[in-house]
Amino acid sequence: MPPVQELKRGIRFGDLVLFYVVSGLSVRWTATAASAGPSILVVWVAALFCFFLPLASCVMELSSRHPDEGGLYVWTREAFGDAAAFIAAWTYWTSNLPYFAGVLYFGAASVLFAFGTRGLALESSPGYYIAFAVTWLVIITALNIRGVEAGKWLNNISALGSLLPLMVLIVLAIMSYHHFGPVTKFTAASLMPQWTLRNAVFWSGVFFAFGGVEAGSAMGDEIQNPRRVIPLAILVGGSILAFGYIAGTASLLVALPSEAVRGPDGFVNGIRVLTTSLGMDRMLLPIALFVGLNAVGGAAAYLSSTSRLPFVAGIDHYLPAAFGRIHPRYRTPWVAIGVYGLAGIIVALLGQAGTTVRGAYDVLVSMAIIAYFLPYLFVFAAMIRLQNQSTGPDVRRVPGGKPVAIALASLGLMSTMATILLSTVPAPDETNKVLSVVKVVGGCAVLVGAGIAVFLVERQRTRKSRRSGAS
Repeated sequence: MPPVQELKRGIRFGDLVLFYVVSGLSVRWTATAASAGPSILVVWVAALFCFFLPLASCVMELSSRHPDEGGLYVWTREAFGDAAAFIAAWTYWTSNLPYFAGVLYFGAASVLFAFGTRGLALESSPGYYIAFAVTWLVIITALNIRGVEAGKWLNNISALGSLLPLMVLIVLAIMSYHHFGPVTKFTAASLMPQWTLRNAVFWSGVFFAFGGVEAGSAMGDEIQNPRRVIPLAILVGGSILAFGYIAGTASLLVALPSEAVRGPDGFVNGIRVLTTSLGMDRMLLPIALFVGLNAVGGAAAYLSSTSRLPFVAGIDHYLPAAFGRIHPRYRTPWVAIGVYGLAGIIVALLGQAGTTVRGAYDVLVSMAIIAYFLPYLFVFAAMIRLQNQSTGPDVRRVPGGKPVAIALASLGLMSTMATILLSTVPAPDETNKVLSVVKVVGGCAVLVGAGIAVFLVERQRTRKSRRSGAS
């Protein structure tokens, strides 16, 4: 696909590094992981080598082969054609609709700690969580329509919500270790993961935390020199990601018992316990607000990048042509962004129906996992398929060439398939397991089916339009 000339190339190397930090490094996963005990550190390493490394390698090479607007949509189209490309993009952008509410629920729970007992009185209020999610989705959508400069600065500032709380956590954990010693005992036995179905389901969520490195490539025509910048930004941002997750989880394990960091507010609750025990209560307010900013940044990063997929599909006439429109002043795909933001708000409202706040949070996250991982099957398969395609001298290949590329993509493919299967199992503490399964599996089936229907309808409409024009 030729570059979309009307778009503004306003994303630089530093912006992209911070994008990968804010989209990939969510502090909620450190608390979620730490609640499982010391063995989760081994699982983090397994996720790093079995999923993140294959994914990062594939994205580096594929974005160098095809550094166009649309990212995984373009890669899948080059490998398997238009129908597969549309379904890959459709499942990717629809999977982020429940993700927005899920991550913003976490942010809403975290911010309450900044307001003491008065704030915590709202922790079981569905209205508060819905209002928080909807308000921020409106702000994020408006800023991204306003322009790539406004959108990227929200992402850049929100990266502080990832980095500062984790840095403070590591310092507090060191201080706690010095004063009280380690809370958790690290032994060979405690570090050995115990295989059960319940644990395997939990591990699939940990693998999910390393997703997102492909998102930046969706804005290929808005990145300055994407062939050079994307691989370098992935290398730097990915290193920060890996260190942040493993070091943050280890710090929580050193300083706190696992039960102190469970639930949507687990990270900030752990910080509260730490600051209270160290006599540093005043630190809780800014950390809680920064963690809330981290959640906002995660939603903003995915909304800004993923909205480019329906934009490109609109250009290719697999969605209504309006999705391919660019704002004459702001030079952004404003229709695609606006519709996507509105859809996120609708899903946030629907996701609360018929369950508790905690149940809604778990269902939203579970739906995001199963739908979000489907496009990775296309990405890894495209990596294998395109190894037979010739490349120019400016394309950056995976070190070791075709054999290594196929091996890494195959490893990522197997990890993804296992994660999809495990993510269908409801959480053990879900009060309505039948409703949870129906929402997760049924909801994702409806999303995929709707994508197929939209593709077929739009393809038929385009063919009729072309026949009418020819006659």
